[in-house]
Amino acid sequence: MTQSVKVIFGIIFMVSSLVAGAQTPQDTAKKEQKTVYLFSGLGADSSVFMNLELPGYHKVYINWIPALRTESIREYAGRIKSQITVENPDIIGLSFGGIVAVEVSKQIKVNKMVLISSVRTKSELNRKQFFFMKLGFYRIIPGSLIRRANFLTYQYFGAKSPKDKKTLTNLLAHTDVSFFRWALKSIAYWDNKAAPERTIQIHGTADRVITHRLVHPDYRIKGGGHLMVFNKADTISKIITHYLND
Repeated sequence: MTQSVKVIFGIIFMVSSLVAGAQTPQDTAKKEQKTVYLFSGLGADSSVFMNLELPGYHKVYINWIPALRTESIREYAGRIKSQITVENPDIIGLSFGGIVAVEVSKQIKVNKMVLISSVRTKSELNRKQFFFMKLGFYRIIPGSLIRRANFLTYQYFGAKSPKDKKTLTNLLAHTDVSFFRWALKSIAYWDNKAAPERTIQIHGTADRVITHRLVHPDYRIKGGGHLMVFNKADTISKIITHYLND
């Protein structure tokens, strides 16, 4: 029973950071600034990036759009890419947003891409989670469970401080349950096997949502959990800025 509970919560929380669209005000653009597009994760709007500092870059937050019931991530990416209006863009993808960003990068020419707490290919995701999602487990997860933070969600996301817990609680409370369930199903059938070019991957050694032992990132953040873009933003900001400017 204990193992089943762990698997269940693993499925839920693998993508729950990873549904509300990014709707907070965008940074004020300046003519000399470059543009970088950011894909947040499920259960996370653009506020999760609030501590990310990228000098010289105008941040544009991609808004999640309603998913069609039977479409794949590839098909969804084909629709959401219309929000990218700059040629050869730089892209940052967080968790599930990183998976969508990978599919977008296969359809348009991307200059550079950064994946945070995310994956390049299907092989980096937990096979047990795929198995349970293909069985349709996502259909029976109560919406109240998806939206409610508790000690297990805090543990999975690495939310230790009161500020982290408050942030996570707010993110989950605004989760779009229908989009969440579609995402679970679509991830189960995601079949990308080729790692995207001109991409770096940043992952935390304490990430329990997307297990760090399954990924091979360019940068490992010691002690970083799935919320590290928020609580270890200084370190991540430096890595991204150096990469985009290189």
